Amino acid sequence: MTDLIFKLDGVPEDEAQEVRELLVDHDIAYYETTAGKWGTATAAIWLKDGRQLQQARELLDGYQRERLRRVRAEYAALQDAGKTESMLARGRRKPWQLIFYLAIIALIVYLSIFPFVNFASR
Repeated sequence: MTDLIFKLDGVPEDEAQEVRELLVDHDIAYYETTAGKWGTATAAIWLKDGRQLQQARELLDGYQRERLRRVRAEYAALQDAGKTESMLARGRRKPWQLIFYLAIIALIVYLSIFPFVNFASR
C-alpha cells in the first residue's frame, strides 16, 4: 500500500530535491505525482512500501528541523547585513504598486460593508 509522505504544493524546488535525495540515500522507494494539467491532483511524494513509513517520517522530521534552523540562520544573516527589504522600503521602491494594492483593499472593504451601511440608512 502506498503512503503519502510529502506534499509538494508550494514547496521550493531545492527543498523537493533535497527530500528526493534524502529518500534515495536511505534506499526508501518512492514515486512522485504532479498536480496534473489542471492542478486538480495532489503533487506529492508517496512511499511504495508502507513498511518504510516510520523510517521515512523520522528522516523527514529531522530534515525539516535542520532546514528550518538553516533557513532562519540565513535570514538572520541577511537581516544583520541589511539585505532584507521591509514593507516600507518596498513601498518606497514601487509606490504605484503600493497605491494599487491599497486601492484594491479599500474596494474590497467597501464592497464588504456597503450592504450593511446602505441597509442602516433606510
